[in-house]
Amino acid sequence: MMASDSGSNMDREMILADFQACTGIDNIAEAITLLELNNWDLVAAINGVIPQENGILQSNYTSEGSQTSPFGPHGQAPASAEAAAVASATTGAGAAPAPAAPASSSSSSSSSSISSSSAAAAFCPSRHIVERQPRMLHFRVDYRQRSVEVVLEDSSAVGEIKQILETELQVPMAKMQLKGWKSGDVSDSTVLRSLHLPKNNSLYVLTPDITPSASTSQNSTHESLNQNFLLVISHREAQRDYSLNFPASKTIQEVKRNISDLTNIPVRHQQWDGWPASASDDSMTLAASGISYPCHHLSVCRRSSPAPPSEQADEVPGPSPATHPCTDIHMVSDSEGDDFEDAPEFGVDESEIFGMGSSGCRKSPMMPDNSENEGDALLHFTAEFSTRYGDCHPVFFIGSLEAASQEAFYGKARDRKLLAIYLHHDESVLSNVFCSQMMCAESIVSYLSQNFITWAWDVTKEATKARLLTMCTRHFGSVVAQTIRTYKTDQFPLLLIVMGKRTSNEVLHVIQGNTTVDELMMRLMGAMEIFTAQQQEDIKDEDEREAREMVKREQDEAYRLSLEADRKKREAQEREEAEQVRLQQILKEQEEEREAIRLSLEQTLPPEPIEESGEPVSKLRIRTPSGEFLERRFLGSCKLQVLFDFVASKGYPSDEFKVLTTFPRRNITQMDPGSTLLEAKLFPQETLFLEARE
Repeated sequence: MMASDSGSNMDREMILADFQACTGIDNIAEAITLLELNNWDLVAAINGVIPQENGILQSNYTSEGSQTSPFGPHGQAPASAEAAAVASATTGAGAAPAPAAPASSSSSSSSSSISSSSAAAAFCPSRHIVERQPRMLHFRVDYRQRSVEVVLEDSSAVGEIKQILETELQVPMAKMQLKGWKSGDVSDSTVLRSLHLPKNNSLYVLTPDITPSASTSQNSTHESLNQNFLLVISHREAQRDYSLNFPASKTIQEVKRNISDLTNIPVRHQQWDGWPASASDDSMTLAASGISYPCHHLSVCRRSSPAPPSEQADEVPGPSPATHPCTDIHMVSDSEGDDFEDAPEFGVDESEIFGMGSSGCRKSPMMPDNSENEGDALLHFTAEFSTRYGDCHPVFFIGSLEAASQEAFYGKARDRKLLAIYLHHDESVLSNVFCSQMMCAESIVSYLSQNFITWAWDVTKEATKARLLTMCTRHFGSVVAQTIRTYKTDQFPLLLIVMGKRTSNEVLHVIQGNTTVDELMMRLMGAMEIFTAQQQEDIKDEDEREAREMVKREQDEAYRLSLEADRKKREAQEREEAEQVRLQQILKEQEEEREAIRLSLEQTLPPEPIEESGEPVSKLRIRTPSGEFLERRFLGSCKLQVLFDFVASKGYPSDEFKVLTTFPRRNITQMDPGSTLLEAKLFPQETLFLEARE
């Protein structure tokens, strides 16, 4: 009987291995649950996980003890009730979720190719995939102190994620803002496939309209872990009080390590008063420790002798790393507070290890003392900030405060942003908490990068603080500088939200260091709402001004073109008039010249002879082109030139007119001007006519 049970167990182990290889389900408890629901029928269980429309594994394989499964006969699997699986895990809860039903499996129900397992081939000799499986996307959604895992097909819409979150978080979809998309904000109808997302994604939920619950009676574990506790811790030796905010999911051990960072008292040397009797285990969360909500008072001092080894083992689970003798202080730390705790047992005091006396490990300043250039100081600040708190932090503007203001306020209205001025103070107990938990939170970093110009300054030293006050007085007025002076060291760090206006710059908010991520995000979003309203007015005014300027430019251009056309027209008219004057002058000169020639010729003509002179006289009658007749008597011995001069003296020069006889037609002007009238046979009388030369 025992041999039979052993063989059966071996078969089930093989079936389990093949099932996990075919489906990609790594959760053994979930895989066993699915196999038991199908009486350990491998093919039926696989078909139950892989929906029918996405490809059915077909085989002739049957198990010995197989009966009718809840999913129906082999090879027939009902369509899955949902294509996505959701598993919510509250931070710090420490409890694993129970296995889900096959129709809505847990977040590990992403499928891989069935052909990836050679072992499964022995059970599925004739299987084939009818159609390719859909791509599954994994989302880790953070909301306050909770995390929800969501798995959906890439064919799903963004609204389906919100529907699942509404069920898990009990937050209405209408009040939910899903942030963290690489492409910016998306609508609920957007299909995930169109966003080209990787397999694993991180998102976060904002609920500006829902304030965190402050009720003292919390029955649900999830609700209690959403609380924040204010611990007022008195350091008796230094006679100093620390007011620190911790989420309820933090453990007592983490609180002690954070106090170790502040007081330089290692956890093993700490002696506490004020913890309730129920807080017996340092791994217990603050929510379960029984401390008073929302505020609890504690006191701490250094033990007179080290704690016994057994207490060390309880306080510090696992080995304590001692990698560097000097580490930056973070308010949320897993092991830094325990560095070199064992050194006193070997006869070496901590002050000797650090080489710095009782002051412990000193940090390098955020800004150098002798930096005259603000850009160099900001480069050093950014490098030191990254060294202390990691590379996930806001992008600090490198340059002067004036340059940051110009970048934020004085561009086009659509390109303007808010100016966030971060003022750091190393001597404030809140600085490390604010930097590590607020300024380095991904949601805050993303929101500041998209909507703000972030400028930073260190006011730890009086010289740098005085320099900052001078800059603030110059750019924002004395009121802002005086406001900064009124804040005490323990109220730092400060985050000033400044908005540029037409006439002056206005400080919208001064956010102190004792805040939470949600409160900080709400303040930033509130400032953005004010800024957006002002920006819309500025954009409208700018558009109207540009439209007016455009109309004015068009009118000026039309006027310029009109003036240019008038000028050209006037110049053309002036040229035409000048040309007419010139031509008239030429004609006048030519006329005067002709008149002078005519008069000179008229004066040189010989006197007209009388008929009874006794010499042969030729009487000539000349018809002009106008029809008039010129008559004159010439001596027969006169030359033809005298005839030509007479005609020219009457206004008909020989170079323009020809002298012709009527019959027979002869051109007298072609004859020798030295010939006489008798020789030209123009005696005793002759009728001639004038004809213009061509």
